Amino acid sequence: MEAPRGLGLGIRLGGVSTWQSVAVVVVVYLVTLAFYRLFLHPIAHFPGPKLAAVTRYYEAYYDVVKDGQYTFKIAEMHKKYGPIVRISPYELHVSDPTYYEKLFRHEGRWNKYWWAIDAHNAPGAIIFTADHDRHKQHRQPLNAYFSKATVARRQDLIRAKVDKLCQRLAAVAGTGRVVDVGAAMSAFSGDVSTEYVLGKSADNLSRDDFGSSITHFMQGGGKMWRWTKHMRWYGPLMLSIPKDFLIKNGDEKTATFMRWAKSNEEETARLLEVAASSDGANSRSERTIVHEIVDSNLPPEDKTLTRVFSDVVTVTGAGFETTASVLRLVLYHVYTNSKMLARLRAELAGVSSVPNEVVQGLRTVEQLPYLTAVLMEGMRMSPALGTRLQRIAPDRDLVYDGRWRIPAGTPVGMTTLFMHMDEKLYKNPRTFDPERWVDPEARKAAEKIYAPFSRGSRICLGMHLAWAELYLSVSALVKQFDFDFEGLTPDHLEFESDQFIIGTKGKAVLEATVTAYKS
Repeated sequence: MEAPRGLGLGIRLGGVSTWQSVAVVVVVYLVTLAFYRLFLHPIAHFPGPKLAAVTRYYEAYYDVVKDGQYTFKIAEMHKKYGPIVRISPYELHVSDPTYYEKLFRHEGRWNKYWWAIDAHNAPGAIIFTADHDRHKQHRQPLNAYFSKATVARRQDLIRAKVDKLCQRLAAVAGTGRVVDVGAAMSAFSGDVSTEYVLGKSADNLSRDDFGSSITHFMQGGGKMWRWTKHMRWYGPLMLSIPKDFLIKNGDEKTATFMRWAKSNEEETARLLEVAASSDGANSRSERTIVHEIVDSNLPPEDKTLTRVFSDVVTVTGAGFETTASVLRLVLYHVYTNSKMLARLRAELAGVSSVPNEVVQGLRTVEQLPYLTAVLMEGMRMSPALGTRLQRIAPDRDLVYDGRWRIPAGTPVGMTTLFMHMDEKLYKNPRTFDPERWVDPEARKAAEKIYAPFSRGSRICLGMHLAWAELYLSVSALVKQFDFDFEGLTPDHLEFESDQFIIGTKGKAVLEATVTAYKS
């Protein structure tokens, strides 16, 4: 039986009325929220773009649509609004070198910003632990493992990778063949990192292409982080895809990276099983971070495969492109400046007079002032990360410039590269100039404004390993080879996109012809 026309009309009108009510509620909520954030929020009095104060989608536009450009937008904000700006509804950013030592310090409790670090999808990893006390607990078992003394004791591991790198380059030297030196640097740093952390090398130095697919995948890894910040489901969804499926069906970069990740996960599981066995102590030829974690006082839930592998993959990954990017930048600038190259070679010859002989001993090269200056300048222009790092004082207010009160619990970020490229601190900051660091007094004066590994309680865990890699590799390469980077200009290596690490115009590619150096 057909329903009366009037009844059907009433239902339709009722539906329209319901949706209108919902729409009104939503609009009222959004307007109220915007009003609160603009005028009543605890950080409403800080300067900055109104749209950034209202919604995170302002940042999402530059992160996602503009492919990692929010860092550069923040720099523009500081030019307009001053040294402290509100860059989101919840977060402040400071561009003032004098404040760095006050925000990145050991004293006090300092949390990280959960919203930014959870987007890395590595639950429980040391580098991505927000809570101060929890981070300290997770990091403590690995402090000695990555100490300067331990790295020095294991320098033969690094030297073996340096020797292999030099053998690969020697094989093509003088042939006129163009070599991707950038990929070679990534292969070197990646092989050191995986073997130091897991006791098993990725062996990218043995691959014809130096494992460049892994490098290029990691270069674009910031995309997942940026997208997940604004779409919290994105990262977990991508990681839910089985590795075997991606290895079989993914493109070359994805498949190669997933094979590397799967291999590391399987090795982590094997080491956990061995360490937990009754004869585990007798089967260890070399300790790894897995052994350090298993033997620590951490609770059982922190010794599961998921949690331990989070540390393995993040610590290993942190040692890849951060160190390699410095190597690429240093080699380019040294080999495109004949005076710089000659001075460096003269200094190395002073401690090893045998032509082409690699300088033996980490401690020896660490004492070379000009080599140290070259490396420091490389890290000034290419610090470990290109993104901002936030700190939160959970239990006290902070004060900036004596007049800005920052409420407890507020994320406050600073970007190291802004400080390292500040014209007030460094004359011609875009120029590679090791002379800035030759004078020991100049180095000492810059201690508070130079932070390639960050500072404070969250300082980079692998700092001493990175220094050792740089010292040993650059000294060996300069003594043995010449590189011709014909056609490349400095902007090839300049910061172009926030990939968490520094995304450059040239990505990780640095092509050159190689010849043997004859002194």
